[in-house]
Amino acid sequence: MSAQPDITATTTATSAELTVKTADAMREVGRRLAGLLRPGDLVLLTGELGAGKTTLTRGLGEGLGVRGAVTSPTFVIARVHPHLGGGPALVHVDAYRLAGGLDEMEDLDLDVSLPESVIVVEWGDGKVEELSEDRLHVVIHRAVGASAADAADVSHAADDVDDVRSVRVTGVGARWTGVDLSSLG
Repeated sequence: MSAQPDITATTTATSAELTVKTADAMREVGRRLAGLLRPGDLVLLTGELGAGKTTLTRGLGEGLGVRGAVTSPTFVIARVHPHLGGGPALVHVDAYRLAGGLDEMEDLDLDVSLPESVIVVEWGDGKVEELSEDRLHVVIHRAVGASAADAADVSHAADDVDDVRSVRVTGVGARWTGVDLSSLG
């Protein structure tokens, strides 16, 4: 009996739907996503607490080759991870505690950082879209309380169903037109 892959995918022209079965697989999605990113890209991460947003961002940091451990910036709101070579820095923002939109985030100078960095904003929906017409939306859902039928799709015991995530990556704007997101799966 062969093991099931930790990542399965369905892709269209501007989006990819992934099923991610482990934290290591979520980091791998981040590493693969890093291969598609370039300076000036904005990535919005959405998902409930514990969904895997920071885990995916760790993979992005690994894939981009940035310095420093990528951890949740909840209390500092933003962390800058410089590139170890000549590539773009990773600016990791957690907008969870910010109620307002761009007005409240203005002090972070994200618009200044954007052209030469990759900016990842957790909880950014409805808050930072104005930064760029071109962006990636990544929505992560946990399979908490999945049915027994869902558990049968997991290569581990039914207890591990809570580790399964569905991830939808959608490109918005001209920057993402024609970008092949199939490499994520």
